[in-house]
Amino acid sequence: MRSVLLTLLAFTAVAADRPAPVETDKRVQSDGKGWRIEKAVIKDARLPRVLLIGDSILNGYQAKATRLLAGKANVDLWVNPYNQSAHVNKLLGEVLDNGPYDVVVFNMGLHGWQPGRIKPGTFEPLMKGYVEVLKTKLPKAKLLWASSTPVTVKGAPSEINQEINPNIVEQNRLAAKVMAEMGVPVVDFYGLLVEKRELARGDMFHWTSPAYDLIAQAAVDAILRELSSK
Repeated sequence: MRSVLLTLLAFTAVAADRPAPVETDKRVQSDGKGWRIEKAVIKDARLPRVLLIGDSILNGYQAKATRLLAGKANVDLWVNPYNQSAHVNKLLGEVLDNGPYDVVVFNMGLHGWQPGRIKPGTFEPLMKGYVEVLKTKLPKAKLLWASSTPVTVKGAPSEINQEINPNIVEQNRLAAKVMAEMGVPVVDFYGLLVEKRELARGDMFHWTSPAYDLIAQAAVDAILRELSSK
């Protein structure tokens, strides 16, 4: 526990000159330890390094994924509330300076559907810019894009939220198009859970442990495939 605390304190010091992330939309909060960079306590430096990037969904599945990768990879996290922007592409470059990493799983989606957050026509170029940062900073890394999870009706999780979810579907479509163009495989979290909405928690965005187990396994399977191909 003490070593984990020291690691978190060290990362806090590194990021001390950077404003703490803030999400003003109370519906999509961190749902866990909070927005943070968390670095693995490395016991075996010979193991490959993996970076998981995402929002509160990452907070839900990271513990399971880290356990599944124990003894196989050292896993760092960047849990954040950002959407596609030139600013986040700059931050990404700074976070990647903590590498190098062998595999990066990344996602942005549940914080970009609100009107005005992403200007029309900019999603694809910003997403391409994000991938370009990854490829420039980590030319030898394997990259995996994780699609955003479905949004359900508050109090009725078996129902799709018709106001928000179409935006998630469209952004997943655009992101998948970018990834196909740039040669980045997709881990389809959306497809994995859209027909398992009984596993949704009922607050629109978050999921129960069995759902997080499913996406953790999907992420880990994809990570291990990429590591075995290196």
